[in-house]
Amino acid sequence: MNLKDFFEGNACDAYEYFGAHLENGGAVFRTYAPHARQIHVIGDFNDWTEDDASKMKRIHDRGIYELFIPNVKKGQQYKLRVQQAYGNVVDKADPYAFYSQLRPNTASVVEEINDPIFKDKAWMKKRTRNIDQPMNIYELHLGSWKKPSDGRDWFTYEEIADDLIAYVKKMHYTHVEFMPLSEYPFDGSWGYQTSGYFSVTSRYGTINGLKTLINKLHQNDIGVIMDFVPVHFVKDNHSLNYFDGTPLYEYEKDIDANSQWGTSNFNLWREEVRCFLMSAANYWLEIFHVDGIRMDAIANMIFWHGNKDLGVNEGALHFIKRMNYNLHQLHPEVFLVAEDSSDFPKVCAPTWEDGLGFDYKWDLGWMHDTLKYLEKDPIYRQYHHNQMTFSMAYFYSEKFILPLSHDEVVHGKHTIVDKMWGTYEQKFAQARTLYMYMMTHPGKKLNFMGNEFGQFREWDEEKENDWFMLEYPMHDSFSRYIADLNQLVTENEAFYQQDYSWDGFKWIDADNKADNIFIYRRMSKEQEYIIVLNFSSNHYVNFRMGVDRNATLKEVLNTDTDIYSGSNIRNTKALRTKKVPHNNLNYSCEFEIAPFSGIVFEVKEIKSRKKVK
Repeated sequence: MNLKDFFEGNACDAYEYFGAHLENGGAVFRTYAPHARQIHVIGDFNDWTEDDASKMKRIHDRGIYELFIPNVKKGQQYKLRVQQAYGNVVDKADPYAFYSQLRPNTASVVEEINDPIFKDKAWMKKRTRNIDQPMNIYELHLGSWKKPSDGRDWFTYEEIADDLIAYVKKMHYTHVEFMPLSEYPFDGSWGYQTSGYFSVTSRYGTINGLKTLINKLHQNDIGVIMDFVPVHFVKDNHSLNYFDGTPLYEYEKDIDANSQWGTSNFNLWREEVRCFLMSAANYWLEIFHVDGIRMDAIANMIFWHGNKDLGVNEGALHFIKRMNYNLHQLHPEVFLVAEDSSDFPKVCAPTWEDGLGFDYKWDLGWMHDTLKYLEKDPIYRQYHHNQMTFSMAYFYSEKFILPLSHDEVVHGKHTIVDKMWGTYEQKFAQARTLYMYMMTHPGKKLNFMGNEFGQFREWDEEKENDWFMLEYPMHDSFSRYIADLNQLVTENEAFYQQDYSWDGFKWIDADNKADNIFIYRRMSKEQEYIIVLNFSSNHYVNFRMGVDRNATLKEVLNTDTDIYSGSNIRNTKALRTKKVPHNNLNYSCEFEIAPFSGIVFEVKEIKSRKKVK
């Protein structure tokens, strides 16, 4: 690392310099604490006692400390004993530690990060940002996806790999997104209140264990996205909080420093803090071959405390642009995702066009509007029809991912299937149609674990998914449906190749409020499909639909099929259009559609025969 870059806010490799590094038969320790009076390294290697040999030397007048200790071994524990600016002595975890003790213990651990585990060159060579490729993301909390039966709290990274890979491939997901795997003290924060930004959580094993898991995923053509939290950090005294006795990582004013989550907001105007976070993001990309980073709570970076009325945080905006630009320069094939609930413009525009430089943004508006619509009694849905169509009015302003994430299935919000209006059977029927809408809508997709088999219990990080529900026909058939739907949209280019092009989507009927019907086309250069969604409780027998040309329409997926626990109201024979104008289109056809159901038709144009003279 270049120290000039660090102090000017341009270093993305600070972890190569700071922290504990094994070399020359021992370890060199470095830390940044400009206002500390003195710092000692205490640990297993010196019986946790401070003396002249444990005292770090201030090697730079701007506050860098260094110490080499011989005979330090991998796996030994340590802390930094900091005499802070006003004389307090506090034992701190190393901000750049690569590994940590399992909570509630808080010591840092000397580790090697460069072991050559990976054998994924083929994957790394072919991976892209997936703009014109399928991206169907399975979001999961590693500790509660499955639990061991032997009484342990969690499987290790290696132990869970084969089951996870087999399941993801069976369900036709292209990527997994792990909720944060950097170290954190409180299980109930799910990792979003981080203490160790460079430290792989010890809950599930080791650094090499995580590398092994990612390596296996890549060898099975499954991409990996990691959640990253650049907004705020825990206030626990062992961590970054007032590290040298002054607000070093946090803002100086309490009103700015204190977050809505009871944590401390990073001072994103400070160059050394910018380097800390840029280096942490780069660490996961470089050392762990992660394919994408999803950055949490970006609205709270754009606006002070996420509140538009408090104004734009200009320093944070400069940081976001710099971080995204630098990460893209270092890893051109990696994508960056903003979890952003604001309407701030140009989130996905390049930084050289005055954008924030993200590749994708979560479409939280789509998620909110769609779920609100489906919670309503079908009688009243006609008055809220625009909640389902509004997304396409703004869709091309950003590159959106449509999420049904962990945030929607906790804290009394009910699970996705349970949000649906109606009886048990009606809930599942509507959930099947919801997912058809989601998966055939333009944009990449994300679904949280448990949603795919209709879990009714809200997610709890202390319990594994209710896999036993698959013993019940309704849940088993729902899982089969999701797998078939995922396969359809990931294997046919019409559903992903032109996600962000005006040529990939067109409404056929967006205004049928009376019938709660929505009809649209998805296209690529070689394929075309028509999707019909019926969110009413009515069964339509001879429903007429406009088509733009002479064609046959073959039903390729119907949510009401009996194998999905539907009533099997289907169109088993291919439909052929007739020259009967409808909805301002020259051709039309009639079909049957069940209540609360959806149909995907494959369209094949009928070429007119040339007359022989």
